[in-house]
Amino acid sequence: MKDFPSCFGENGVQVADSSSSSTTRAAQNVVTCVYQCKLRRRSCLITVSWTKTLMGQGLSVGIDDLGNHCLCKVEIKPWLFSKRKGSKNLEVQSGKIDIFWDLSCAKFGSGPEPLEGFYLVVVFNKKLVLLLGDLKKEACKKMDSDCAFSHSGTVFIAKREHIFGKKFYGAKAQFFDKGQVHDVTIECDTVGFNDPSLVIRIDSKTVMQVKRLKWKFRGNHTILVDGVPVEVFWDVHSWLYGNAMGNAVFMFQTCISSEKVWEGQSASDTTALTLSSSQQLKDSQLQCFGFSLILYAWKHE
Repeated sequence: MKDFPSCFGENGVQVADSSSSSTTRAAQNVVTCVYQCKLRRRSCLITVSWTKTLMGQGLSVGIDDLGNHCLCKVEIKPWLFSKRKGSKNLEVQSGKIDIFWDLSCAKFGSGPEPLEGFYLVVVFNKKLVLLLGDLKKEACKKMDSDCAFSHSGTVFIAKREHIFGKKFYGAKAQFFDKGQVHDVTIECDTVGFNDPSLVIRIDSKTVMQVKRLKWKFRGNHTILVDGVPVEVFWDVHSWLYGNAMGNAVFMFQTCISSEKVWEGQSASDTTALTLSSSQQLKDSQLQCFGFSLILYAWKHE
């Protein structure tokens, strides 16, 4: 469970070692999205992972409860992904899970996540749980006619993405539900500089800058996006002192300040916020932390 930042300190962030399998990760482009939903009034987490490897593109959908128990998982391997259209039926908690997808007309950018022309649907007992993509009418036709096509109450709580560059690293982010999609740019050049610095921009506007990065290779800072406080955590230690093929980690988190989150807790009592395909998040943590964007930045040599 070392895929996400996992330990918050009082004055910064310590990020778990995420480069133990750097060779594998460098050859793979992965985007993972986590959604909180309810099945039979029980909170669950749906993890959708889009992958792009030398073998092609793939997709996996997993459903876990908050006790870290996998309820079901569907993997569409690259050699099956070529069909780009299909469905799966599973039995979960004395109920029926239906997963439909159609990517036959999907348009992709440089990453593994489709941009438009697709749908991915998760249905539980003929009630909509999750709908991704812009082909909503086509998705509705695919489902049973009595399927409740309404707001499911599912919340997008986290996204993990691998990004690549030499000096500039970019991603898109929507920091709260129905909010504006922003361009996030990270600038950091650690080659040939005695005093490298870190600059983060939102929609080309500089929102924070870290100087003396060799001394401040880990830390956190609060910025404002659309009037909402967003806590930014960074760990660039591997870029400065570790393996040249290693990665830096950045996390953008819509939340109250870290002091308020951990107020009244000692360091030994602090519960690590760990996100992976098997999620361990309590409802109180979800309410405190809101949405999290985790970016793994890899350097192109």
